[in-house]
Amino acid sequence: MAQHFVQPPLWEWYILAYFFLGGLAAGCYILATMLRLWGGREDQAVARAGYSIAFPLLLICPILLTIDLGKPLRFFHMLFSTTPGAPGLMFKPWSPMSLGTWALLLFGIFSFVSFVEALTRRDSVRRRGGGGAVGIIGSILAFYVASYTGVLLSVSNQPVWSDTWALGGLFLASALSLAGADRYFALLELFMLAIFFLNLAQAGTLSRTFTGPWLIAWLLVLVCILPPVVGVYRRGRSVVASRSVRYVSLGNATVAAGIVLAGVLLMRFVVIFSAQL
Repeated sequence: MAQHFVQPPLWEWYILAYFFLGGLAAGCYILATMLRLWGGREDQAVARAGYSIAFPLLLICPILLTIDLGKPLRFFHMLFSTTPGAPGLMFKPWSPMSLGTWALLLFGIFSFVSFVEALTRRDSVRRRGGGGAVGIIGSILAFYVASYTGVLLSVSNQPVWSDTWALGGLFLASALSLAGADRYFALLELFMLAIFFLNLAQAGTLSRTFTGPWLIAWLLVLVCILPPVVGVYRRGRSVVASRSVRYVSLGNATVAAGIVLAGVLLMRFVVIFSAQL
């Protein structure tokens, strides 16, 4: 069983912002945990920054979701049943929307714990034991939060969305690329984009998202992925490969990060709106 949209949901910028900020929060949390567990002493300040950013970004997501519902109190119904005679938790394991709602709530709890820990801990020594356990469990939830929005689109009956199984992986890869601008994450995002386009070509709907301004937007998305692919890194060690990487100026790295941010936002924009028009 799966949830399907009978008509296009006609999502507006609230959902676009939610998809973007939720992915960024999850990506920051995952990268912070990787640095906390495997990074060196010099990486711990960046790990604390990742934890410090993730929770405030995540707080915005429920606000965007409730605004999109039109009647904010309905968000409560996604967690608890108010049906007369059948009260209790509203949990539907077959529904990506229900699973995503609970994953968002649980991830919020773990990201809050890590947020408080990051603000109260000033030393640069790697945390072991309980802190590591919180980060690992929180990162598992973050993986789900980063990818479930793509899965939710895939189980709809909308053209483009339902013609591919790759959206969950694409949204996850782009969230990691968004947070870390790492070459390996960017290459993974390119790989998932290739699968996405191949699926649409096989389904005969590639032209729907490759028409007019959408094609220009996709070209811009590909251009925005290039900075980490060609090797724009910070001074230090790669989180994924644990090796030294070349240094670029802070200004260039900031510009490159901004380009990656714009590309991820634009990719979600094209995916969401090209299927609804």
